Amino acid sequence: MAKIDELFKLMVAEGASDLHVVAGSSPYLRKNGDMVKLVDRPVLSSQDAQELIFEILSEKQKKDFITHWELDCSYTIEGVGRFRVNVFMQRKGLGAVFRVIPTRIKTVDELGLPKEVLDMINVHKGLICVTGPTGSGKSTTLAALIHHINASQQCHILTIEDPIEFVHPSLKSLVNQREVHGHTKSFANALKAALREDPDVILVGEMRDLETIQLALSAAETGHLVFGTLHTNNAHKTVDRIIDVFPGDKQSQIRVQLAESLRGVVAQALLPRADGKGRVAALEIMFNTKAVANLIREGKTFQIPSQMQTGKSEGMLPYDTSIDQLIQRGVITKEMGLEFLGKAEKVTSTPAASAGPMPGMPGMPGAGGAPATGMAPQPPGGLGGLASKFKKSS
Repeated sequence: MAKIDELFKLMVAEGASDLHVVAGSSPYLRKNGDMVKLVDRPVLSSQDAQELIFEILSEKQKKDFITHWELDCSYTIEGVGRFRVNVFMQRKGLGAVFRVIPTRIKTVDELGLPKEVLDMINVHKGLICVTGPTGSGKSTTLAALIHHINASQQCHILTIEDPIEFVHPSLKSLVNQREVHGHTKSFANALKAALREDPDVILVGEMRDLETIQLALSAAETGHLVFGTLHTNNAHKTVDRIIDVFPGDKQSQIRVQLAESLRGVVAQALLPRADGKGRVAALEIMFNTKAVANLIREGKTFQIPSQMQTGKSEGMLPYDTSIDQLIQRGVITKEMGLEFLGKAEKVTSTPAASAGPMPGMPGMPGAGGAPATGMAPQPPGGLGGLASKFKKSS
């Protein structure tokens, strides 16, 4: 058993979503969105952190980290769980963030996802974006949607992830999961190859760059149902983000392409529950209706929030409706709801009044990419010594 496994067991027992192990500090857990210092644990030296982290890495992963100064991978402890790993350099030496990946995929019903989300995925082609900030539960929602298709349809599902998070066994569908750097060189390379692999459904773990986004749009246009994630805070900003990735002279063409291929956007955020028992998801759902598609083509995405307010009968669910229902049911406090809507209003310029029912959303574990990390060029106990030390041991 690796020395760090003890911390993973504590992490799972405490119900934490993340474990932070960095040189120059005691370990931290993230519980219900808050960082909690393990005060009974000693401050880790650069050597301590390196030994804890490197013990669970393969020789190839160590070499990749020394070459690129960054590493994304996963780690499994039988009987405990799977963890997504991000290793990085920081001012005082090595650091790593580990996120729990639940071994059991929650169903759509268990997450309480509204029927509008199922309506959105009940098609054979189009692009569906699941968005939100880091730790907002995007991966959990996507896993539930993929599981729903896997359990109910006879098709070929292909996922491209960095790293693979939720493991999907083949049920009614055949599921192939590919990991960037482990099974393919990049998201873009895997997407190019995907079109020759007879998929019906493609999951792109993260639409990071112009080429990946362009290929995802093309796949959606050519008869595939494509799921992708972006780190945007609401539905209409997701549309803007996709378009703004492209050079100005290409944006008119991309607006037309997006208006044709986009199926919809599910944006979400996790808010503290009023009873202090975890967090609950608030959703925003935007369908690409004819009216929304016209706004995208004409470059009038700033009008999408207003269209969502008037399009609730077509399945639209603005954030303010979701928040209002959570407040009315006592799931979150009024203060928390207003604080969130206050931030949202600065972005969307929509009123915080709402109407219409929304099913409850039970607490969801955080998911998404690892927190951004800083890096000094030559940290104490840095890569120079680390690389030479590795060479000696290999």
